[in-house]
Amino acid sequence: MSPATPAPESGGAALELLVHGVGGATPESMLDDPRTVRVTGDRTAAMFRRSEDLDAEDHPERYAARPVPEAYCWSNLTSGDGARALWLLLLPFMVANLAHWMRPPAEGRPGLVRLYGVLVRLVALTLTVLLTAAACEVALDLTAWQCAATPACTDAYSWLGFLSEGRGGWWSPPGRRLALAALVPTALVGLLWYLSNRTWSAYEAQRPPTGYDAPVAEPPTDTTANADTEAADAADPAGPVELRPALGRPGFWYGRRLVARLRAAHTAAGFLTVAAALVTATAHHDAGAPGVGTVLGRVLQAAVVVLAVVVLWVVCRRGRSERRLDLRVERALVSWLPAASLVLLVLTAVHAGWSRPRWTSSGTLPGDAVFGALTLVQGGLVVALGVVALLLQRPRRDPRTALRGLGGPAVAMLACALAGVMSGGVAQRVADWLDDPAARGGVRIGPPVLLSWQASVIPVLLLLLLAPAALLVVRTLLDARRLRSSVEADYDAAGEPDPVRTGQIASGRARASLTDSAPVLVGVVSGATLLLGAASVAGAWASGNVPGRAFDGAHPAIASLASATQALGSWMIGLGFLLFVTWGRRAYRDASARRTIGILWDVGTFWPRAAHPFAPPCYAERAVPDLTWRMSSWTRSTGGRLVISGHSQGSVLAAAAVWQLRPATRGRVALLTYGSPLERLYGRWFPAYFGPEALRALNRTVHCWSNLYRATDPIGGPVRVPAEDGRPAVDGAVLLDPVAYGRTRAHPLPEPILGHSDYQADPEFARHRSALLDRLPPDLPHQRTPNEPSGQGSSGRSSG
Repeated sequence: MSPATPAPESGGAALELLVHGVGGATPESMLDDPRTVRVTGDRTAAMFRRSEDLDAEDHPERYAARPVPEAYCWSNLTSGDGARALWLLLLPFMVANLAHWMRPPAEGRPGLVRLYGVLVRLVALTLTVLLTAAACEVALDLTAWQCAATPACTDAYSWLGFLSEGRGGWWSPPGRRLALAALVPTALVGLLWYLSNRTWSAYEAQRPPTGYDAPVAEPPTDTTANADTEAADAADPAGPVELRPALGRPGFWYGRRLVARLRAAHTAAGFLTVAAALVTATAHHDAGAPGVGTVLGRVLQAAVVVLAVVVLWVVCRRGRSERRLDLRVERALVSWLPAASLVLLVLTAVHAGWSRPRWTSSGTLPGDAVFGALTLVQGGLVVALGVVALLLQRPRRDPRTALRGLGGPAVAMLACALAGVMSGGVAQRVADWLDDPAARGGVRIGPPVLLSWQASVIPVLLLLLLAPAALLVVRTLLDARRLRSSVEADYDAAGEPDPVRTGQIASGRARASLTDSAPVLVGVVSGATLLLGAASVAGAWASGNVPGRAFDGAHPAIASLASATQALGSWMIGLGFLLFVTWGRRAYRDASARRTIGILWDVGTFWPRAAHPFAPPCYAERAVPDLTWRMSSWTRSTGGRLVISGHSQGSVLAAAAVWQLRPATRGRVALLTYGSPLERLYGRWFPAYFGPEALRALNRTVHCWSNLYRATDPIGGPVRVPAEDGRPAVDGAVLLDPVAYGRTRAHPLPEPILGHSDYQADPEFARHRSALLDRLPPDLPHQRTPNEPSGQGSSGRSSG
């Protein structure tokens, strides 16, 4: 590996701030020195230096010949202790949150942008209701309603004996069984509220640097800005300060108010879902018996509807406020909404537990049509979201944008599908578990018919995916064969070509290009899921029976196929849920598996929680202020130069932190990115924030920028920012990987194909870094001003 800090040609104090990428890295490996010291931060995220460089701020003159290397390690934000492996169960919420940020760029269309945000937040709300309804299905319907009414089931599971309808105990009446079982989904909603509140305090409570509370002006066109902001921000009495894209706004990485508002609304929605299940069951029994209980049931039903309307109003009312640091607290109505919903839930439980001597449970719990209604609502919201996305994309189409602007709706559909697999999987497994002993008594225990239909379409979906998967395999093989000649030309190996070595390099390049096919696969999966989901709802409502019995009178081949798909789908949906659980359990105990899951969170939890408050926390709301504070404190305390060097996801954090700097500070910063997904992933999937205009603006706002990439890298790629206004193009020549084709005097052993890793091992890395440092202006004499914040010590502490 090359030295971590080669000497530049020109002098002047300089800081080299290293930011690692996905999967994390140790400070020792980043600084190429076993003697490292944490200079600021905590065990979650911290800055490290070599022990010999601790006094750099006090004696900047000693570092005129070389920059001061400093490493920012943030991997514990995503892959730290074992408890974070359980975040895997929040995957649908995380995917829905990503859909919020995938909207196309908007030019003077704030109404459409706001509508886009509202639709995504409504999709996210349906996921919370679906998760709570699945918990109600397991606890209330399958266990308390069906199993407790079946003697064979309660005899097989002794811990359910006190609920048995045949034993006549105090808990035997159906209403009391349901009220007791309601504790399970209620506790689940309470746990989600607690985790959301706790993780916000631990991850997202880092305020941006002081002095950025002043409002900023909007660009003339809303190309990179988020127009889904508070209406009060539109009136700016302070006047314009500077033009900034959305990622540079002072409130972008501090979404305290929106998260609090959505957390209250989603918590209330969960409690109201449980209350609705209880009051629907009691109302179904009380319908034929007018009296005080019936009137009370109708009052409770009306109260559930009223609070549900309030929840919808809170979710639809406002989006994010980014133009200023919003430190306000929510109004009493929003703050008390979860408590009011919980009180209503308690009242419905008491009403359900009231004595009803002739009430018995049979069949499925009344109200199981909620799964069909949720499926239709989700499908309608996704279709509406697609229409809005097309309207936003139509005036200005970028061929690089994923799915021509439909990336957000497609990903929202995937979130709904993941939630359906998880909710249906747990219901199917619990039903199979309880049904085995119950069937011996002549009674069948099963989930709602729709869940069986949805499970049956999973094999069909997998069959549909075989065609594009086969095409990708064939295309990769053909590309590998086609690239053989270019590989030999790149290495000038015409004199002594090695077919095996050439094939390895060509195959590596061909496999890396598969990343660019991800939009096609996502589009196929999302479109097929939407159509098959609609077909499953139609089949369930038309037949009223599971697929295996719905085709009893059809041709024997069709009936057999329906039974086979139902059995296979039931097994697969249950297996899918078990894989989620076992993977999370393995990651809880195994650090290497936890690291793999951490890589998933590195990409998925970069964005703030703008749509779903129960999604895993946004680590960037901690990391970006850390980096911004560090860069500001260095230039303020030394007047020196700075190059921030980001690998992979670290390059995205570096760009976001640079956008948050003051203009004078950005003019003294050089940006070095390598293996960067800024354009290949973020620019294509999040065009409103990392599209071509945003990346060009980033290049204009820093002093200089250089990007390195390899053809064998499946994640990183060029940023495609051309030369303009006297600035050179950001992308350098594509790096050769491996650095040597065969054995040479400098490389006596075969060099490995590195792909996405070890960019610092390439000699070109050190050359580009030194060139960036040489292009920065010389250091300035520092003079502390009276208004300068005094919260930074000599080491520039940014957190902890």
